[in-house]
Amino acid sequence: MGHSHALSGAAVWLAIAPALTALPGVTSPELATLTGPILSPSELVAGALVCAGAAMLPDLDHPSATIAQTFGPATYYLSKGVNIISGGHRHATHSLLFSLAAGFGTFFLAGRFSVARDIIVVLMIGLALRAIGFGVPGKTITSAVVNVGMTGALFVTFLLLGVTYSWLAFAIGIGCLVHVFGDCLTEHGCPVLWPLKGKWVLPYDIGIKTGKTFENKILGPALSIVVIALLCLRLMPG
Repeated sequence: MGHSHALSGAAVWLAIAPALTALPGVTSPELATLTGPILSPSELVAGALVCAGAAMLPDLDHPSATIAQTFGPATYYLSKGVNIISGGHRHATHSLLFSLAAGFGTFFLAGRFSVARDIIVVLMIGLALRAIGFGVPGKTITSAVVNVGMTGALFVTFLLLGVTYSWLAFAIGIGCLVHVFGDCLTEHGCPVLWPLKGKWVLPYDIGIKTGKTFENKILGPALSIVVIALLCLRLMPG
C-alpha cells in the first residue's frame, strides 16, 4: 500500500544517505569545500521526502489508486497517460529498467533545467505527503488543495534553508527500486526484468497480501518507528 512504499523509501534513504556522500556529485561542491562530503540536516529531510515520493512513482500506472489523486486532475491524467504507455498496472514502471530510467532521466533534466528540477521535487513531495495520509478522506479536490498548500510550504522552506539537489537523481532511482522490491514481496510479484516476461515473488512463491493485518498492524507501524529512529540518529549533534 501507499504508506508502506513511502515509509520504506524514506527509511532506505535515511539509512544509506551518509554512504552516498562518498559518490562524486552527490553533495554540492560549495558544501563539500566547507564541511566535507556530507548532507546537511535539511537535505537529509528533503531527501527522505523525495525518496518517499519516488517510492510511489511506479504506481502512477494505476489511475484508480489514491496516489493518482494527489494533485487532482493533473496527476489523474498523468496517471492515465503512464498507464497507457507502460502497458497497464505492474508492467513497465515496476521494473529495474524503469528505476534506472527515472534516475538517469532526473539527472539529465535536473542538471540542465532548474524548472524541471523544481517540478520533480514538488511532485515527489506531494506524492509522499499523499501516501502517508495528508488529505481529507473522501474529498478529492479538498485533499488536492491541502496537498498543494503543504507541498508549496515545504518546497519554499527547503529553498530558504539553502537545500541543494545534487543528490536528486539518486533519491529518485533509489525510491523506485524500493517500490519494485516491496512489490516483489507481495503475492502478485513484479516484472523486475521487463520487457522480459515473468514476475518475481520474494521469497519464492510466498508473497504477502497487501492491505491485510500484517501490513496494517505490523509492517506500517514498524516502518514508522524505523523512520523516526533514523531521523533522530541522523539529526542528533555529533
